[in-house]
Amino acid sequence: MAVEQQYLSDVEVILSHRHDNGADLWATQDKRLLKGSPFSTFESALYLLELGMLPNEPILKDTADLIFSVWQKDGRFKIYPKGSIYPCQTAIAANVLCHMGYAHDDRLQKTFQYFLDTQYKDGGWRCNKFSFGHGEETEYSNPQPTLNTLDAFRFSDYLNKEQALDRAVDFLLEHWVIRKPIGPCHYGIGTLFMQVEYPFRNYNLFDYVYVLSFYNRAKKDSRFLEALDTLQTKTVDGQIVVERVVPKLAKLSFCKKGAPSVLATKRYHEILENLKK
Repeated sequence: MAVEQQYLSDVEVILSHRHDNGADLWATQDKRLLKGSPFSTFESALYLLELGMLPNEPILKDTADLIFSVWQKDGRFKIYPKGSIYPCQTAIAANVLCHMGYAHDDRLQKTFQYFLDTQYKDGGWRCNKFSFGHGEETEYSNPQPTLNTLDAFRFSDYLNKEQALDRAVDFLLEHWVIRKPIGPCHYGIGTLFMQVEYPFRNYNLFDYVYVLSFYNRAKKDSRFLEALDTLQTKTVDGQIVVERVVPKLAKLSFCKKGAPSVLATKRYHEILENLKK
């Protein structure tokens, strides 16, 4: 385990929730992997990785096996035992596995192809689920699932080589201009989006700039640079200060609200390094 001493207590807290949902690894007995937020299977795995735990640690290897157990032959992930499989669910599962080092696994290669085959006409990805009715705004893709999909693809050989991903980047950059809630799930760019949230869980300024910084299509675009400038105005002495964190994570040391975060600042420096490439 490569977790620094100062974060061991955070790891202990996350692990203490691993049976909260009735089974092991933060899951339910029927493998509802997104249940129990902010301590779902997907989120908890990402927290542990963010804290420095290596993907080959037994608990993360077991978590990867659990996620792969719901993989379907068409590339999708069935993270709920019943009901439709939505692109946003597959995006979350694929993204977590890519962070865990499985981007070149044959199953994820099938998942990448699934995304390339199902891209919406505006360049993003969307679910045919209309919780807010069928207004004209629902004709857009959903920004957060699109961001999650791009986050997964950045670990692949498709990065900066696939035109479809450039279209997805363009879609997200255009949302910076549109601002209003779009997509069937109404993702907007407003007050909450502009608050620096960490760890990355929701569609927000920090995560938006971080993921797009890996894509050459975005790096010199005025919309991206404006978003980056907005993020930079929020830094204090070059450090990222957490403005928003879900209450159940508030006591964790690596993401205290109103305080500089060493690990968040590490992600910020990664953005700056990406812009030099």
